[in-house]
Amino acid sequence: MSDNYIDIHSHLLPGIDDGAKTIKDTTKLVTEFQKIGITQFITTPHISHYVWNNSAEIITARHQEVKLILEEKNTTIPFHAAAEYFMDDWFENHFKNEKLLTLKDNYVLVEISYQSPPIHLYKTLFELQVAGYTPVLAHPERYLYYRKDFSEYEKLKKVGCLFQLNLLSTVGYYGERITKIADELLKKGMYDFTGTDVHHMKHIASFSEKIKIDNVSNLKEVIKNNQFFKLH
Repeated sequence: MSDNYIDIHSHLLPGIDDGAKTIKDTTKLVTEFQKIGITQFITTPHISHYVWNNSAEIITARHQEVKLILEEKNTTIPFHAAAEYFMDDWFENHFKNEKLLTLKDNYVLVEISYQSPPIHLYKTLFELQVAGYTPVLAHPERYLYYRKDFSEYEKLKKVGCLFQLNLLSTVGYYGERITKIADELLKKGMYDFTGTDVHHMKHIASFSEKIKIDNVSNLKEVIKNNQFFKLH
C-alpha cells in the first residue's frame, strides 16, 4: 500500500457486526491501520436485515461515539462510516423508502450471497440505479459460483456495477481459488476500487504476507483509484 492509502471497506465499529467486538479492539485496529499506511478510512458495518439488523441511525451514533473516544486517545486518523448492504428482498424495499449510508455521494457498497446469486440480482441493481445510487460490489472474487462463467462478471460491469477488490485476496487469505479469480479480474481491468475488509487482527497480520498475484501494476492502479474517496 502507498503511504496515503484510503480504505473503503472495514468492520471497525465495535459490537455491531462480526468485526471489532469492543472499543479496545477498534483502537488496536485503527492503530494498526496507521502503521500499514492507511491515512483515512471508511468503515462499513454490515446491514443484513436477517442477520445484522443495523440501521443508519445505529451506525451513525456508534461512529460518533468511537470518534470521540479515539480523539481522547489522541488518535486523529480521519474516518467516515457507511455500510455494506446485503442485497436481498428486504434491501430492495429499504432503498426505495430510506436513504442509504453511502461511501461518498451516491456510491453504495453492496454484497451478495456466497452460496448462490440472488434471483432478482439484475432487477435490484437496475432499481438501485433508478433510485440514484451507483452500486460498488464488495469482493466479487469471493463469489465462487461465477468462477465457471466469467461472462457473468462482464454482465455485471455492463449494467453499471463497480467492483471492489479485497486486498486480502491478493495475499491468499481466502485460499488459492479466490486469489486466482482476483488475478484474472485484475488482468481484465475489471476492478474499480480496493478495500481491506479488516474485521480483526488476523486480517491485519495477513498484510505482511507476500502478494500472490501476477498483475501487480494493475493492482497499483486500482489502489490509486481510492483517492476518489478522500475526505475533505
